[in-house]
Amino acid sequence: MKRDLLSFADLTRADVDRLFAVAARLKADLRAGRRHQELAQQTLALIFHKPSLRTRLSFEVAMTQLGGSSVFITDREIGIGSRQPAQGVARVLSR
Repeated sequence: MKRDLLSFADLTRADVDRLFAVAARLKADLRAGRRHQELAQQTLALIFHKPSLRTRLSFEVAMTQLGGSSVFITDREIGIGSRQPAQGVARVLSR
């Protein structure tokens, strides 16, 4: 079952254990040359208020390695709260 992760505080110990087990398996598979498509046909929108080279690249590489894609959008382009309400931005991005 998929669910949204809003806070790490919402995770149980079992959730955390599963998360680390999956991460370890995916990393081992990557090192062994096995490709994954867990996120095929999925796109991650990356919105940053401040420049963030390491975080941005880490997410873009991870999405590519898992078969998905990402788009980078600056806070300035969206104008959350000034030109666009947060609910409107969320609605557009969820499509």
